[in-house]
Amino acid sequence: MKTSLLAVALLGACAGAAHAQTSVQVYGNLDAGIVKRSSQNVSIGKRSANTLGFKGTEELGNGLKALFQLETRYEPDTGSAEIGPDGNGRRLFQGQSRVGLQGDFGMLRIGRGLTPFHETIGAFEPFHAIETAGGFYTDLSVAGYSSQPLDPVGSTANRWSNAVWYNSPVVNGFQLNTAIATKENNGAVAIIGRGSAAAPQYAAGTEASTNPFSISGTYNNGPAALMAAYERNAVESKVWSIGASVSPTPELKLMGTFTRLDEDNTRLFNTDTSSWVVGANYTVGPGKFLAGYGQKDTDGLEKVKQLSLGYEYSLSKRTYLYFDVSRKKGVPAAPGTINQYDIGIHHTF
Repeated sequence: MKTSLLAVALLGACAGAAHAQTSVQVYGNLDAGIVKRSSQNVSIGKRSANTLGFKGTEELGNGLKALFQLETRYEPDTGSAEIGPDGNGRRLFQGQSRVGLQGDFGMLRIGRGLTPFHETIGAFEPFHAIETAGGFYTDLSVAGYSSQPLDPVGSTANRWSNAVWYNSPVVNGFQLNTAIATKENNGAVAIIGRGSAAAPQYAAGTEASTNPFSISGTYNNGPAALMAAYERNAVESKVWSIGASVSPTPELKLMGTFTRLDEDNTRLFNTDTSSWVVGANYTVGPGKFLAGYGQKDTDGLEKVKQLSLGYEYSLSKRTYLYFDVSRKKGVPAAPGTINQYDIGIHHTF
């Protein structure tokens, strides 16, 4: 009997030790509100993507651990999978699906996720890098650049599939982030480019002409931060950006970015686009004011100007109400001026 009790105790201790070495977290957010945009009816919409994610680590010993992260997206008003611009539901783990190792050498991951260029520049955008028309993250902050032009219509423009990521350790405030993707076809659409409708430069289903590559560097020193990033996509468009932020007081954060896009591989004329965005966040009690202004210029051919203002009121550490207003002028293939208003609630878990 004593032997049996001892065996049970040992098994319980081993199970407890194994459990302590592994952790899995369920996380996500719900965001829903009312949206009104020029030439469109009032609708139930969202300010940011709604996510449900799973991430975890396993201690392997000697400072090495395995890690994973899966993140799906959904529509809050219907509960369906997130709908892309083409009106179709997106892939199961649209947000990201990565697995890898982390240790003294840094972090190495394989799968799908944000490119280092987009992940880095998002920290210097006044609307928290939210993928909303009221913010700057999907257009002016990146000069209209897409990381995956050969992916099917409806895919997001800031992530890579079939890629490898490396993030260095943080040394004296500095960190290096890199990623490279394969050339494989992901159901690509045709890109006319320097060709014609009958003979496009990149035919539908064609393989990338080069391996997409992205690199960024960041420096954080207390209230100040700097960044520089460069990326080349599957059709050899190249983009680079620099940015800075500073918090002169705990309540105030100022930020700005400058970005330049080179599309000379797929365009005969007006190949360069430059953009800049400046912004500020100011916290007053439970509220936070957000403000930003930016411009995008395509070789003098067209100029886009945008002014956005927002306010967030925290009800708790995980829930806040928001109201945004944005005015965007000079948008191609759209009314001369687009005004957008949204009001809603955001909850994280």
